[in-house]
Amino acid sequence: MQTRRVARERALGLAYESELRAMGTPELLADLPAEPDEYTRVLVLGIDEHRDEIDALIRKYSEHWSLERMPVLDRALLRLGTYELCWVPETPTAVVITEAVELAKEYSTKDSGRFVNGLLARIAVDVRAGDAGDDG
Repeated sequence: MQTRRVARERALGLAYESELRAMGTPELLADLPAEPDEYTRVLVLGIDEHRDEIDALIRKYSEHWSLERMPVLDRALLRLGTYELCWVPETPTAVVITEAVELAKEYSTKDSGRFVNGLLARIAVDVRAGDAGDDG
């Protein structure tokens, strides 16, 4: 959906900014001149609330990459996708992964799409009982 796509893109920007500025999400949202839409808020506040669990999953499934070594934008995308996989079960797995990959291709390195796809697919198999390729 277009509105969810825009919300994810905005959430990615806010997650990225939060990490670069070493600022908590609630403080970052309070500093914004305009309130983000509801789904963007759900995403960024959810990432903030579950960050330790999200980072533990990313660390568990990343092969040969420490979380700290990943590009900041890729970390933000992986956190966004992992949050949706774990805490937004009504969003189909294929949608979560495809959206994250598209954002990676648009905003990150040339290899980020493949990296994000592989890592989120492994996480999805674990947290969504094997439906990584399911679209509904």
